[in-house]
Amino acid sequence: MLNFSAHEYPYASQRQSVFARKGMVAASQPLAAEAGIAMLRRGGNAIDAAIATAAALTVVEPTGCAIGGDAFALVWFKDKLYGLDASGHAPAALSSEEVKAAGHERVPVHGWLPVTVPGCPAAWAELSQRFGKLPFAELLQPAIELARDGFPVSPVVAHQWRIALDEYQASREAFPELQAWFDTYLIDGQAPVAGQLFRNPAQAQTLAELAETQCESFYRGAIAERLASHAAASGGKLSVDDLAGYLPRWVEPIKVSYRGYDVWEIPPAGQGLIALMTLKILEGFDFDHRDSRQTWHRQIEAMKLAYADGLHYITDPEHMRVAAEELLADDYCAQRRALIGERAREPLHGDPQASGTVYVATADAEGNMVSFIQSAYHGFGSGVVLPDSGIALQNRGYEFSLDPSHANYLQPGKKTFHTIIPGFLSKDGVAVGPFGVMGGYMQPQGHVQMVMNMVDFGLNPQAALDAPRWQWLGGQKVGIEQETPRDLTFALARCGHQIEVACDRTEYGRGQIIVRDPQTGVLCGGTEPRADSHIAVY
Repeated sequence: MLNFSAHEYPYASQRQSVFARKGMVAASQPLAAEAGIAMLRRGGNAIDAAIATAAALTVVEPTGCAIGGDAFALVWFKDKLYGLDASGHAPAALSSEEVKAAGHERVPVHGWLPVTVPGCPAAWAELSQRFGKLPFAELLQPAIELARDGFPVSPVVAHQWRIALDEYQASREAFPELQAWFDTYLIDGQAPVAGQLFRNPAQAQTLAELAETQCESFYRGAIAERLASHAAASGGKLSVDDLAGYLPRWVEPIKVSYRGYDVWEIPPAGQGLIALMTLKILEGFDFDHRDSRQTWHRQIEAMKLAYADGLHYITDPEHMRVAAEELLADDYCAQRRALIGERAREPLHGDPQASGTVYVATADAEGNMVSFIQSAYHGFGSGVVLPDSGIALQNRGYEFSLDPSHANYLQPGKKTFHTIIPGFLSKDGVAVGPFGVMGGYMQPQGHVQMVMNMVDFGLNPQAALDAPRWQWLGGQKVGIEQETPRDLTFALARCGHQIEVACDRTEYGRGQIIVRDPQTGVLCGGTEPRADSHIAVY
C-alpha cells in the first residue's frame, strides 16, 4: 500500500498531510468541508458527507459548480466500488441545425444553446437513497443556512468571480438571457471581494424545496415548470419533458492496473478513459525520478496520444464508434507507446479497430469512501439563471460538435463528451482511496500526475498535490507552472516542446486526495494549494 510517511516534495507548500481516524472531508472550500464533516459527527457516513459538501459548494463556490450542473461519483461501499453518471443530455428540441440557424459556427459558451439537462440534484438524491444514513433534508441544511445567512467569500473564489463578471459583461449584449446572472450574483453591480459577505436567499429557498421533495421538484414539480417556462420565454429549448424524463445512471467503473494498483474512472462519455489510456501507455516505461526531462517528456507525449484518441472517439456511449476496451487493449497501447521518441510530435488519433469540472473526497470510520465531482463547466456556466431561484445552468453543450462526421456531433437528446471525472485507487481488492483534480481538460492530466506522484515517486497525498504540474495545451504547446525547476524547463524546450510558463496556478487544476491504511483504518489526506482548500477531520 501507499506509504503514509512517503517523502515531501522539495518545493512543497507549508501544508502537511492531515491524519484522522473517524472521518475526513477534503474539499476546495473550508465552509463546505465543514458542512460535510458535520454529517459524520451526527452519525452519517461518507456518502452523507459528500452530499452535504457538494450542496454547500453550490453556495460558497458558485464559480465552479451549480445546482444546474452535472455530477459523477465513485462510491466505495462495503468493499465494492459503484459508479454514478449524473450527466445530462441535450434538450429534445435542440439540434445542430438550430445552432447554425442562430448564426453560430459552433455551440456558443454562453446563453441557452449550450444548456443541457442538469444532473446534479438527481445525483444527490440518488446517492442518499441508495447509500445514505441521515434524512436527505438534513444533508442540505448547512447549504440552506449558508445561502440564507450569508458567507464570507474566500480569496480564490473572489478572483474567479471577477473573471466571470468580465466574461459575462462581454457577452451581455449578444445574450440578453444573462440578465438574471447580474441580478443574482453581484453586490451593487460588482463581484464580491475576499472576505465580503454574500447572501443568496433565493438559492436558500430553492435548496429548501429540493430538501423537502428529495429533488423531485427539480425534475417533475414546481421548479421544473418554472425552468421550462423561463426557457420558453427567453429562447431556451429546455422543456418539462426533458426534465421529467431524466434519471441518473448507475454504471460499471472502468479501470487499468498500474504497477499493482487498480486505477478507476467513470466510463464514457467522461474523459476518465483518457487518464487510463495514458497510464496504460506509461506503464511500459521505467522512470528515473519525478523531475527529469525523460519523465515529463514521456508523460506529456503519452497524454497527447491519449487525448488525440479521446477527443476523436469519446462521446455518449450509445454513439461511440469504438469500445473503451479497444482503446485500452494491450496491443493498441503498445502501438501508441512505440510512437514516443526523444522529440515532441504532433498527436494524431489512432485506429484501435485496425489491430485488434468541484471535487470532493470523503471517508468514514466504516471504510466507506466517496470520490465526487460536480460542475457547471465554464465558471458559473452558461450565464443563464432562473430568476429568483439561485439556479445557474451549466453550459456543458459547448463540447458538442456541429460536424456531422464527428463522434460528438450534436443531436437531440444526446450526451456530450464530458470533462469532469472522479478517480479512485484500490489494490488487491482493498480500497486505497479517492482522488481527483478539477479543471476542464486538465483533469485527466492531473489524474495521471497524481497517480504517478504517489505510486511511482513515493510522494504522500499532500506532496503529490503540492508538486509543480504540466499541462498539454494543444499541438506542441505545453504549459508548466513557474515553480518547475528551470533546468527541466529548458530540457523540455530542447525536446521540441513549446513551453509556456504559467503565473496563475489556478489554471492547473484543484485536487483532493484521501488514502486509507487498511490495517489501522487511519486516513491520510492532502488538499489543493491552488485553491481555498481545507480538510475537515473527525
